[in-house]
Amino acid sequence: MSDEITVRPVAWPPAPIKTERLVLRESEARDRAAFVELFASPEVGTYVGGSRPRDELERAMPEVPGRRFGFFAVELDGATIGMITLDRRAPERKGHIRPEGGEIELGYMFLPQAWGRGYASEACAAVLDWFAGVLPGEPVVLSTQTANEASMRVAAKLGFTEVERFEDYGAEQWFAVCSPGTSSD
Repeated sequence: MSDEITVRPVAWPPAPIKTERLVLRESEARDRAAFVELFASPEVGTYVGGSRPRDELERAMPEVPGRRFGFFAVELDGATIGMITLDRRAPERKGHIRPEGGEIELGYMFLPQAWGRGYASEACAAVLDWFAGVLPGEPVVLSTQTANEASMRVAAKLGFTEVERFEDYGAEQWFAVCSPGTSSD
C-alpha cells in the first residue's frame, strides 16, 4: 500500500463494490478519457478551483489515472461516470476534528450527465460502508463550498453533520463529520 489509511493493514485494492446500479472499483486505463472529461468540465470545476485545459490534461494524465489507495472509479453500465476518494486530510489545512489532523476525508466528483440521479449518494454510501468494515469507528470528514448546495445535500443524506464553516480557497467552506455505518442511504 502507498499513502496508507491505516490503523491496521487494509487490503488494496478491494474487490469491486457493487450497488444496485453502480460498480466501484480500482481505476483502469479505460477510465482515462472520462477523467480527462471530468477535470476539463467547467461545470465540475465550479466548486473545486476551476477546470483544467483539456490539452494539458491529455499530456499530464497517466495512462491509468488515480491508481492509488483510496481512489475508486465509479461505473454505470460499463461507463465511468465519476470518482470517489478517501484521503488523509493534511494537518496544515483548515478544518479538523482532531488536534493533530490527519482525519480520513471523503471526496467525490461526477460527470455532469450523472448529476441529479442519486449516483453520488449511492456510491459514497457504499464506500463509507466498505470503510466502516475495514476501519470500524473511524470518523470520516468532508469539506465543500457552502455554495455547492447539491454536494451539501449529498453529505447530509450520507449522515454528515456540520462541525464548522471557514473561509478557504476564496469561498466559505462547510466542514462536516460522519461515523461510517450511520448513513441514511
